[in-house]
Amino acid sequence: MENQLGVVLFERTGRGLVPTATALKLADAARGMADGADQLARTLTGTQAKKTGTVRITASTPVAVQILPPILLQMRQALPDIQVELVSSNTVSNLLRREADIAVRMVRPEQGTLVAKKIGDVTVGAFAHRAYLARRSPIRRPLDLIDHELIGSDTNTAILDGFKAMGFAASKNLFALRTDDFIVQWQAVRAGLGIGFIASYAARVDPDVVQVLPDLLRIPPLPMWLAVHREIRTSRLIRSVYDFLAEVLPNAL
Repeated sequence: MENQLGVVLFERTGRGLVPTATALKLADAARGMADGADQLARTLTGTQAKKTGTVRITASTPVAVQILPPILLQMRQALPDIQVELVSSNTVSNLLRREADIAVRMVRPEQGTLVAKKIGDVTVGAFAHRAYLARRSPIRRPLDLIDHELIGSDTNTAILDGFKAMGFAASKNLFALRTDDFIVQWQAVRAGLGIGFIASYAARVDPDVVQVLPDLLRIPPLPMWLAVHREIRTSRLIRSVYDFLAEVLPNAL
């Protein structure tokens, strides 16, 4: 320490080391630093131990609208002292910047400082309202879909890529309605506008919406991930919400 500070802190005598006046002054400041460090540790321990406060969750719009509300009701009953801030967004919120505490995502985060747990697969199918199917020609094979009113995304090419994999050179003109808002797609299907490619968990809420070609049209499922920052997971508050979602979400899917 003497070398680092460039001052003499101890006198070397035959009886040993005797602190100088400078050392005694530094000792008083050091005791204040120690007391502050102890207070910081106590505050941190109390924060980590408590299960009250606010947790910020981010999820895609369909998940936030259609899956999470009944789950949050269950969580409110199980963890009544926890408030939730729900960010409904189709963009991947940056957990590294603490824009959210927990993220429910269809893409696995790659950052090494994040902990991600796969909680299930989201099955996707082609769905249409019974009224639409009653007024249109029958659908017996996947390529019959191109003769129907289709609902798809504007910038996402996943559906078009699927048609190309079946041997059909599809373009965006294939869709009667294009929108990147999945809730709008779902409501358009319910209104009977056409056939949309919808997550099964959404379609099950309306018995008048049925799946088209369930045995012939194979659409790869989408994995769902629950992500949290590795450091923030030591918080008992956030850990309790994380564990609750990890237990309940698979059944909701």
